[in-house]
Amino acid sequence: MIRWRSGCVVEVGRRWATAVELRVELEHDVGERSQGTEVTTVRALAYADVVGSPVVGDVVLLNVTALDLELGTGGYALVAGIPQRLPADPDGPGHLVKARYTPLQMTVLGVDEQDSPHHDVLRDADDLAGMPVVVADLHSALPAVIAGLRERRPDATVVYVATDGGALPLAFSQTVQGLRDAGWLAGTITVGQTFGGDLEAVTVHNGLLAAHLVLEADVTVVAQGPGNLGTGTRWGFSGVAAGEAINATATLGGRPVAALRVSQADDRERHRGVSHHSLTAYGRVATHSADIPVPQLPGELGERVASQAATLSPPHHLVTVEVDGLAAALAASPVGLSTMGRGLDSDGAAFIASAAAGRHAASLLGGDRPRRPAA
Repeated sequence: MIRWRSGCVVEVGRRWATAVELRVELEHDVGERSQGTEVTTVRALAYADVVGSPVVGDVVLLNVTALDLELGTGGYALVAGIPQRLPADPDGPGHLVKARYTPLQMTVLGVDEQDSPHHDVLRDADDLAGMPVVVADLHSALPAVIAGLRERRPDATVVYVATDGGALPLAFSQTVQGLRDAGWLAGTITVGQTFGGDLEAVTVHNGLLAAHLVLEADVTVVAQGPGNLGTGTRWGFSGVAAGEAINATATLGGRPVAALRVSQADDRERHRGVSHHSLTAYGRVATHSADIPVPQLPGELGERVASQAATLSPPHHLVTVEVDGLAAALAASPVGLSTMGRGLDSDGAAFIASAAAGRHAASLLGGDRPRRPAA
């Protein structure tokens, strides 16, 4: 259930994409200063394209559910409305409804709907023409994949297709904004219930086709937004969708590349070496063949990763990827690298594995041929 609060904006802070960071004084504390009572302020986030742009003095309606539950990724109170200063009704085309039948459902212009200038291009589209598509479980893999790709092909046009397993507003991701600002991302497409990309699409399939035919991507990366959901069960995690993205890519004639989720530092055994998320999504959900880049990590970790990855072949093709130079490429990332609260120094294998997938995708664009281990 939703935990509701109302409060008054006392400070407007950083802005990125359409997100606005705020400090809000909760309403039940307003006026208590005169009684010597400590006033509670919370960090809040508003999406200007959804609720308008708050200013100091605005009374705002807050959803504090994630804040009360102390969720790491969602540690904001979220502005659900500015009741006394509602934004103007939107104008222009767009009949694709996202966040459907929730109190914050909205209409956007879908790249694939009839009012779109790209409808005719996508109406009968059915072929990615071999475009490499790197699929990853976690949002934190995105900058690492691109770092590995750019280390070999800095000229490649990269598009991100965001699925709806994590944050629905793409604007929540400061990583995406930083990659856009640095020129590492040429465009974004939000699919399913996710919204706020350069293009909106109904499905992953049309998102991939739009990346190829509209944004002219050389390589597309598919991953959920921030806020991976897991339950500690075999099937109860949002990264299951990674297997479905492999199937979509292969069905449309793309070249699927499955990035392994790897960790050397996670205190949960099921995520050590190759995470069970990758083993389940690629081993049980993906029914089409993909290239699986296996990083040549040193020591016992490398042996463990290679052994776990071997269980995925067949049907997948294992590709051994040398990792020399990837650490330097990752260190040059224009955005911070963090996965499950751990950075490059504490869990380097996580980012090296994702960068290896990017390096392999670069090889599919020409140049060095990938080296596969003996059967």
